[in-house]
Amino acid sequence: MIFEAAAPPKGTVKDWLDARASEDGTAIVFPETRETLGWRALRDQARSMAQGLIGRGIKQGESVAIVHPNGREGVLSVYAALYGGFRATMINLAAGPDAIAYALAHSGAQFAFVHDSQTDAIAKVAPADMQMITPAILQEKADIPAFTSNQHALLMYTSGTTGQPKGVVHSHASLLAGGWTTAIAHDLSRADRGFCVLPIYHINGLCVTMMGALVSGGSLAMTAKFSASKFWNQADEAKVTWFSVVPTIISHLLHNEADPAREVLERLRFGRSASSALAVETQSAFEERFNVPIIETMGLTETAAQILSNPLPPGVRKIGSPGVGYGNEVCIFGPDLAPVPPFQEGEIAVRGPNVMVEYLHDPKATQKTFAGEWLRTGDLGHVDEDGYVFVTGRLKELIIKGGENIAPREIDEVLYSEPDIIEAAAFARSCKNYGETVEAAVAVKPGSQLSEKALIALCQERLGKFKSPDTIHFLPELPKGPSGKIQRLKLADLV
Repeated sequence: MIFEAAAPPKGTVKDWLDARASEDGTAIVFPETRETLGWRALRDQARSMAQGLIGRGIKQGESVAIVHPNGREGVLSVYAALYGGFRATMINLAAGPDAIAYALAHSGAQFAFVHDSQTDAIAKVAPADMQMITPAILQEKADIPAFTSNQHALLMYTSGTTGQPKGVVHSHASLLAGGWTTAIAHDLSRADRGFCVLPIYHINGLCVTMMGALVSGGSLAMTAKFSASKFWNQADEAKVTWFSVVPTIISHLLHNEADPAREVLERLRFGRSASSALAVETQSAFEERFNVPIIETMGLTETAAQILSNPLPPGVRKIGSPGVGYGNEVCIFGPDLAPVPPFQEGEIAVRGPNVMVEYLHDPKATQKTFAGEWLRTGDLGHVDEDGYVFVTGRLKELIIKGGENIAPREIDEVLYSEPDIIEAAAFARSCKNYGETVEAAVAVKPGSQLSEKALIALCQERLGKFKSPDTIHFLPELPKGPSGKIQRLKLADLV
């Protein structure tokens, strides 16, 4: 078996971790604690923990909950579950007690790796028969039975902003493919060190950075969370060559007054943006200030992260597009679920080795999401003559005013063109006359003199009165999920 990123990965995470351990390079550095974890030490500790889980009588394929922030213990817990053939069940620490309780119960997890900072909170919501894993539980070791790449590897819950969270199941094959699509799109190699500031209980942090490093043979720098004031110093100290973030982080870095050292900018090959659309003005301003190319991408939990990416320079990057497919196929479906020609809007669909197995315990939702081999993303968009995809919105987020469809992103783009805007999102408000009307929420730089009247005038000048917000709300910050994605559907209730 060849453990390189040139072809879709074969085997299991266990196989790949064993292969990296044989090379014994650096796997992860932790700038906040100055710790370094090598591939061999990572494998040895994960294997020992996995043998303890087998010795405890936990069956392969069962859910083992991971309740950890980013850090050494969290990484070891994830790899222990994967190495032993268990289903690593990532618990979103930002989801709130009700969602966490639902995930723990729905997953059927009988055992959980729990960080010290989370023990009290988990004790209040965990099922009565669930045990927190301690060193004492792992004392009795047993051999790890063989398992295949079809074995369930990951269970990760969607945000549930439009209903009950869904449990997305990935196999070892699709999980590794998620790291592979990143590696081939960004030409990752053993010389690269990614910067993981997004939580590993989110698909971006877990697949793009952790699995991307495993498949490419590179390494990571990992922090507990993102800090705008510490980001550049940590990137410099850890000698990272690329980073993966979300648009809100790019905006916060852009509006932070601190300038990074020249050396860190020269070392960075690129920055990567995902999870939601990146405003054209934000991307252009960031690149002009820091001279670091931002590669816009697109991914889903259901596809182990990336489905689309712009090429690296000197390839053609089309600002405003998340790019083309790497390692999977992407097409646009019409209402009849048949492909439509270029420039015609429809639903974005994807097929490839990184697509999920199923929604756990929900065959109806699984069936509805698939059209044959194609996974329906729920996102709207079109492709141009070169195969670049342009996302126009979410099916569930469309504003339907007087029977006309309005894409919120179109309004977001105009708001982000104002330099004082840090965060912006348009959303629908129920209306007796039109069915729905347009509103927006923004967060602005401290001391900004921007007014609602001025922003509405800007929108009307660019979009016309019909598409423009009737009201714009000023908030300290907009509600966001664990990845930093603005939760547009929560805004109407919030304001």
